[in-house]
Amino acid sequence: MTLHEVDEWIRKRIDFSQTDGIDASLNGIQVGVGNEDITTVAFAVDACLATFERAHREGAQLLFVHHGLFWGPALPLTGVLGQRVQYLMQNNLALYACHLPLDQHAEMGNNGVMAQAMGLTEVQPFGEYKGRKLGMKGQLPEPSTIDELVQNTFGGWSGQMSALRYGSPEIQSIGMISGGGVREVSQAIDEGLDLYVTGDSSHNIVHECREAGMNVLFAGHYLTEVFGVKAVADAMAQELGVKVLFLDVPTGY
Repeated sequence: MTLHEVDEWIRKRIDFSQTDGIDASLNGIQVGVGNEDITTVAFAVDACLATFERAHREGAQLLFVHHGLFWGPALPLTGVLGQRVQYLMQNNLALYACHLPLDQHAEMGNNGVMAQAMGLTEVQPFGEYKGRKLGMKGQLPEPSTIDELVQNTFGGWSGQMSALRYGSPEIQSIGMISGGGVREVSQAIDEGLDLYVTGDSSHNIVHECREAGMNVLFAGHYLTEVFGVKAVADAMAQELGVKVLFLDVPTGY
């Protein structure tokens, strides 16, 4: 299977056009000559030397990531960026990025899969960003607490996780935007949700949430964005028959 055949499969499964014009990421093939024989695909959250080296050691010909190398204007291939691209090219390791399309996708996206992991029902798009809804919201079948949700969804509290507990201790309605969706907490407040979940924390929203009586779970940028790449890996293994592996390289944020 060639790199371009993998690209065609991804674009059929995930609609990139939904976020065209609002995503700074260069979604799709970022590095690769297109004639690689793809038999093993590695998956990770971030494009960095640590994931490149592990993917190469595992014999992967392609690395699929959520956060790629190229954002917005073209940059010179010097310094760290040049070294990263050089490593990929020298080791014939292709790089594929899928940013906002993977946040938004209902079945394989970070928010859609996280909603499934929480056991939400009545799930629907939530959280407008530049005219597109990237997150999800839904209802728990039974009320829960923040601590129970953290345990059931993430396996317990980790160093980068924290919470604002200004609302009801019993949680039933939840909205979420993975990664850096902290500013969209105002939409959760406006909709009267019991809990808002995102990745990054911020000083700037504390007083707003306190005054509105809003619960917020800052679950970590990394931890909220492993869901999508893992889901794509599972689908690719089942539908394309390639070997897949997830590279866990947490950042602590």
